[in-house]
Amino acid sequence: MFREMRRKNKALAEEDCVRLLKTAKRGVLSVNGDGGYPYGTPINHYYNEEDGCLYFHGGLIGHRVDAVKANDKASFCVIDEGIPDADGWALTFSSVIVFGRVEIVEDRETVYRLSAALSRKFTSDEDYIRREIDKFGPATLMLRLVPAHMTGKRVREE
Repeated sequence: MFREMRRKNKALAEEDCVRLLKTAKRGVLSVNGDGGYPYGTPINHYYNEEDGCLYFHGGLIGHRVDAVKANDKASFCVIDEGIPDADGWALTFSSVIVFGRVEIVEDRETVYRLSAALSRKFTSDEDYIRREIDKFGPATLMLRLVPAHMTGKRVREE
């Protein structure tokens, strides 16, 4: 069902893909939007090693939520910062794309726990994290992307 990478010599190993998913701060979540048009939005994410799923938080209403409810298929792409070549303009960079199905996480305790885990990618201030969850947790929607296929590659711009 999913295409194989054409240039296999550029493929990342699965553990390198997971490492990038764990360390990248942001990526683009793409869903099937209004009128069949792709709808991609930059978003923070959390890769959960326990279940191998990606988690995203956001508001309870909006274009993304409507799209997910209409069609649960999605993709998520991350890219690292890259390493510039000697001339400074071309980069060698890695990227990962995950295809899968999105589920809405209903259990509020799970939403709060995963929101805290996601927040720890950005701050170690536990008081701040707790205040934010107490304030915004009830209005937070958590989405789970269950991977069906993942590829990664390393590319040198030329």
